[in-house]
Amino acid sequence: MLQATHVQLKVYDILGKEVATIVNKNQKPGKYEIEFNAALLSSGTYFYQLKAGSYTNTRKMILLR
Repeated sequence: MLQATHVQLKVYDILGKEVATIVNKNQKPGKYEIEFNAALLSSGTYFYQLKAGSYTNTRKMILLR
């Protein structure tokens, strides 16, 4: 059986300030979908970072209104 690991998915603004934590819990390996409501954010460039165990990945996201 696969073990759960701690998963974090956070969004940061262009200056590196955390603007949202979307996921922060233990999860088993698999595919997941998360709906992110960015209604309170202005248009611009953001970064989202996924951490799962020792894995970390950061990607750019552009929000247009």
